[in-house]
Amino acid sequence: MILMGAGAVIGIAAPFLLALWLVKKYSVSVKTIVIGALVFIVFALGLESILHQVVLKGHHGPAILGNVWYYALYGGLAAGIFEETGRFLAMKFLLKKEPAKASTGVAYGFGHGGAELLLIYGLTMVANIVLSVLINTGQADTILSSAPAEAQDQVQAQFAQLQAMGTGSLLYGIWERISAFILQLGLSLMVWIAVRKGGKWLWLFPAAILLHFLVDASVVLLAKSVSMLVVETVICCLAIAVGATGWMLAKKL
Repeated sequence: MILMGAGAVIGIAAPFLLALWLVKKYSVSVKTIVIGALVFIVFALGLESILHQVVLKGHHGPAILGNVWYYALYGGLAAGIFEETGRFLAMKFLLKKEPAKASTGVAYGFGHGGAELLLIYGLTMVANIVLSVLINTGQADTILSSAPAEAQDQVQAQFAQLQAMGTGSLLYGIWERISAFILQLGLSLMVWIAVRKGGKWLWLFPAAILLHFLVDASVVLLAKSVSMLVVETVICCLAIAVGATGWMLAKKL
């Protein structure tokens, strides 16, 4: 419960505090941060989710879900193409009047990565805390009996997952979200350079798609064969490499 609370604070407070710090210290536009957040919501949670509904519930869905290589390939490409395309379009058309400096790309990354941190992790931790309190106070059976018949299996699965959740998995979750945030910053800077410099630097846009694919696909493939410690270490190293590359390129160019 304490770690869930810490995760909720990190997931909800951190995006706002970091955005406030960036605005105060570097005078970046709040609009840039908000656009980054909206692009994540529209392209990752909206359009990409629609694709998953169509593909995974369609004729080829069972084959993709039943093969870890197909699932890694499909999921990684979908995430890379949708998020990086959304990033590129927003920077090209919505941020064209913003200053062409590294802090603008960082501000967009704070919005994009902050929205992911808040919506994917922070709110999930809040929901987990609420459900955990209900389980600990003996109200799980009441909630289960009041749920619609078609949703009871899902609710029971959520309860079982929470009861099986250990300290290690919660710590790994916090680590993973920090890595994901760093990754989003690095990818944002790479695409920002591709948009603003253009020409021979345009290759950074497809490179961002490829790197996004590599990270997401690696999570799926590694999770099936190695420990979570190894998975999170690999993802963290990849995220730091992408973040450092994006930052060095932005400062140089």
